[in-house]
Amino acid sequence: MSTSAPDADGVRSSVRARYAEIAQRGGCCGSAKDGGPDPLGQASASAALGYSAAEMAAVPVGSNLGLGCGNPQALAELRVGEVVLDLGSGGGFDCFLAAAQVGASGQVIGVDMTAEMVSTARANAARGGYANVEFRLGEIEHLPVADNAVDVILSNCVINLSPDKPQAYREAFRVLRPGGRLAVSDVVAVKPLSAAVTSNLDAHCGCVAGAALVSDLEQMLREAGFDGINICLREESREVIKTWFPGSGVEDFVRSASIQAHKEPFAAAGTAGVDARTEELIAIGAALAVHCQPCLTYHVASARGLGLAEADLRTAMEIGQRVEQGAQAAMGRFAAGIAAGPSAAAPSCCGGAARHGKTCCS
Repeated sequence: MSTSAPDADGVRSSVRARYAEIAQRGGCCGSAKDGGPDPLGQASASAALGYSAAEMAAVPVGSNLGLGCGNPQALAELRVGEVVLDLGSGGGFDCFLAAAQVGASGQVIGVDMTAEMVSTARANAARGGYANVEFRLGEIEHLPVADNAVDVILSNCVINLSPDKPQAYREAFRVLRPGGRLAVSDVVAVKPLSAAVTSNLDAHCGCVAGAALVSDLEQMLREAGFDGINICLREESREVIKTWFPGSGVEDFVRSASIQAHKEPFAAAGTAGVDARTEELIAIGAALAVHCQPCLTYHVASARGLGLAEADLRTAMEIGQRVEQGAQAAMGRFAAGIAAGPSAAAPSCCGGAARHGKTCCS
């Protein structure tokens, strides 16, 4: 697999500094080394990347920084009540659009490694009154998000910036719930980039030098555990990319792509042939049958974390109650038989050791 980051720490530091500057002044991808404005330094650039005028008008001023290369929330087909995670959330543009789709019962989490971006996004959220959106400071290779916590992951022209893309995709897989899906817009390489480009930090910050070959990206996603991988090149993006580094010819090497994949809904768990969701339902019934309140609380929370419906949880509890009632009835009949007449003495109890001629379960 090709590599495009000769110095991971150097790439990360340069990207962080570059996007801190963008957050402070408002700007975009590309290069401004000549002292002029960034080629995509206008929020209106989002119109060429798949956003409608209504979408651009629906978010707080200052959240659309024109930083994307597509419209991932349009790919995701978001539903009311879902938990959404945006990798590299910038000023919050895609988060705010997602928030409107998941509604008050849903949640949107944005993660960005640049403190200035997080501050900008939080200010935008407060200004727009978004109660179901939060922004966290963190790296996409080490997400500040729990396992199996989100339904959908979005990202817009960010993963190419990572010096460790396989780890970023492994983290994405970790935090997705079983059945969760990935909807990403990113820059990919359609043929190998030259060493001069891949060693250029300005080209890294400009969303070009870190672009992975499509075949490499497919391998990363498979190795992370994803299924249903679909990478669709957007050939029309060539004209947009041409403006990022005018005269460089990078548009012959990279394209914007829509990347979709999902985490299988029934990932294998500890018991062979039984998926994690079924294991939790069994555990709920067993906990209720043996009157273990901490166990019941734990397994109900775990089942909800895996996305199980409340109706399924109630069914598991009803089965546990029936098992408990059946056991009680059987024990009652057994006790009545013992009380009715003499019975043979058992040599031991539950495998316990004898104490003073008797045994005890403890």
